[in-house]
Amino acid sequence: MLATPPDFDVLIVGAGISGIGMAAHMQMKAPNHTFAIVERRENLGGTWDLFRYPGIRSDSDMHTLGFDFEPWRHEKTIADAPAILEYLNKIVDDRNIRERIRFGHKVISANFREDEARWHVEMELGDGSRTQLTANFLYLGSGYYDYDEPHDAGFELGEFEGQVIHPQFWPKDLDYTGKKVVVIGSGATAVTIVPSMSDKAEKVTMLQRTPTWMFARPAKDGMANFLRKILPERVAYAITRFKNIRFQDFAFKQARNKPDKVKEALFKGIEKSLGPDYDKATFTPPYDPWEQRLCLVPDDDLFEAMKAGKAEIVTDHIEAFEKNGIRLKSGKLLEADIIVTATGLKLAIAGKIAVSVNDEAVDFSKAYYYKGCMYSDLPNLAVVFGYINASWTLRADINSDYVCRILNEMRNSRTNIANPVMTPAINATIQDEDIFADFSSGYLERSKDINPKNATEYPWRLNQEYVLDKKRMASDPVNDGVLIFSRAGANAQNADEQLEAAE
Repeated sequence: MLATPPDFDVLIVGAGISGIGMAAHMQMKAPNHTFAIVERRENLGGTWDLFRYPGIRSDSDMHTLGFDFEPWRHEKTIADAPAILEYLNKIVDDRNIRERIRFGHKVISANFREDEARWHVEMELGDGSRTQLTANFLYLGSGYYDYDEPHDAGFELGEFEGQVIHPQFWPKDLDYTGKKVVVIGSGATAVTIVPSMSDKAEKVTMLQRTPTWMFARPAKDGMANFLRKILPERVAYAITRFKNIRFQDFAFKQARNKPDKVKEALFKGIEKSLGPDYDKATFTPPYDPWEQRLCLVPDDDLFEAMKAGKAEIVTDHIEAFEKNGIRLKSGKLLEADIIVTATGLKLAIAGKIAVSVNDEAVDFSKAYYYKGCMYSDLPNLAVVFGYINASWTLRADINSDYVCRILNEMRNSRTNIANPVMTPAINATIQDEDIFADFSSGYLERSKDINPKNATEYPWRLNQEYVLDKKRMASDPVNDGVLIFSRAGANAQNADEQLEAAE
């Protein structure tokens, strides 16, 4: 074991919501531990800095997409990217986190040496050179999708002479004034882009192969804004957050238990926005609500653009791309100057970092999730993969809090390795479950072969039930007989004894 300590106790990868949240939690709950954040981009914010398409906004309310420790102060609860970046920048400046961020550091590989109890992390800098850092613990807040490469829908663009744009790589200062725009896709990105471009474009058409369940709600939370006027800021935020979390949980369970009732409510909402003569088939997916995420329409913006004749939704399949537009299977030609391919993201595990233990590559598809936070037999590493049926930050908060508990346990027990050990006895009885069995979204289906495994029983799973997870992560003992604490070199034998006891 090396006599010198690692560069940092914790190295946080990514300066987006997950990474910033972990840094803030460490300052509050593990203040005696050192940390740094490495970020591949030149700005913080992650998703909210990367995507620049018109209207980019949250599709979750900011009282749950915001952190549990930092109230959301804006009037609009459905916020655009600039407001979210302002929120994140305030946190890093108020808490002196910015000085801990190393921008322009893209993590290439990370190798954990058990004899040293430290990660050796190699990074590429902006000029192409390489540098290294070491850390006892690695926290991956690098998101869930491929920053470099979006999903390729395999379109043969043929003779089309206009511009083709993917939302992940939106060109700066794109002028679409008076242009005919076709947005291919029906997910949250398309539902955001269509009304946002309709103010300047001649016409914006959303071309969908399959409809998506949609619901409208005000961008402002009236109750939240009222409570802020009569109560201390943090109290008002806590009440609104509690309300919205419970509503999310209730709505999801209603969709699971009474899908027909939820469908009826969604149809009534659309009828209220578009009138009784709306085309119901355009808004009727071939699956139940919450088998894929519902698409939010804040302040009826999409529906208002449709009523004004500035936007339309067409359900059809693509036959071919022609010189001036898209020929559909029905024979109709959708004229287009600009085509936006909002066809989805490509998932990436662990930020595409080459992770290894003792120089042996880790295959994440063979590992099991542990409490939705760590992976089986992978020491001193935690990750954030947010909720599909609720706000991303809800998981980021509870995972950050849990890792702080692990760090404090390691310090108190004078250990430096924490490993969720999948013993032969556990492995012999474990039952697998499709990690996204209840969700049919394309980006999830496409990633099944690279995702870690999911068991039917806790703790070897990635749950989709925040209320239960929060209670477990906060109250269950960290030293649970599965997460094995040991010390490199000094008490390796003791660690073996602990493993034997755990079996």
